[in-house]
Amino acid sequence: MLLDEIDIKILNILQDEGRTKRNVLADAVKLSLPSLSERLKKLEEKGIIEGYYTKLNLKNFGLDLMVFITIHTDSSKYYEAFAENVKNTDEILECYAVLGEGSHVMKAVVKDSISLEKLLSKIQSWKGVKRTHSRFVLSTIKETTKIKIKPKEL
Repeated sequence: MLLDEIDIKILNILQDEGRTKRNVLADAVKLSLPSLSERLKKLEEKGIIEGYYTKLNLKNFGLDLMVFITIHTDSSKYYEAFAENVKNTDEILECYAVLGEGSHVMKAVVKDSISLEKLLSKIQSWKGVKRTHSRFVLSTIKETTKIKIKPKEL
């Protein structure tokens, strides 16, 4: 799918404000509402738009501690069970398979150090997990999902 200037403008507006109403979006890109709706549908069907999200302030929910946890595993023998454990653990927001130090890096949020100790104990009990290494987040300088979009074939 070739992204044209209108698609790029739509995507940039939605990256800035995912709650933009369709009629406002249509006006901004000078399309009729049906034409805009068709473009959005195509962008969603092609997987260019994966979803629409709301960013919550974690502190308002008592989640004051963010931590990045590096996981060291014995092997990939327990990979499927590991992935299921990750998916079923609410405190883990993100998990990435990585090269270099460790096999996975997780971003997790918890209420306090006692909650973190319980989470680490749980993770360390999973089959194949050899050890963990944690890094506490003191402050966030940049956190975004917005990317610069250039015209190109996708």
